[in-house]
Amino acid sequence: MNTTINESSDSRYSKLEMLKLEREVMVFLQGYAKNRYSKYVIAPHIAAMSLQMNHLYEAMGFKNRVQMGKYMKCHFPKLAELKPVDKLWKKFLYDSINRVAPFCFTCKDNSNCFACQLAG
Repeated sequence: MNTTINESSDSRYSKLEMLKLEREVMVFLQGYAKNRYSKYVIAPHIAAMSLQMNHLYEAMGFKNRVQMGKYMKCHFPKLAELKPVDKLWKKFLYDSINRVAPFCFTCKDNSNCFACQLAG
């Protein structure tokens, strides 16, 4: 795994927990990978980027969520079919492994997030 954990991030997870989260996301994605490239290159990269303290599409370098959706549909088509239209990718991934993404703890918009576990 190629994690670059931000030491100054305001996460409630320890470094070890962050590494475990990265692995869980990676393994989950790998189960839906379209091919070996998606499984062994793209899934680990997305898992590492999901730990960043911003939106996943931003961490991945996309301009918007539409681009992120197309990318995910290309590499994980069956998973893309399962994702609710109104749920963000990072939220969907972490909900799928029954965890809360590190960024969610500091998000200012979690009251508007699709079924946010931290809201209310």
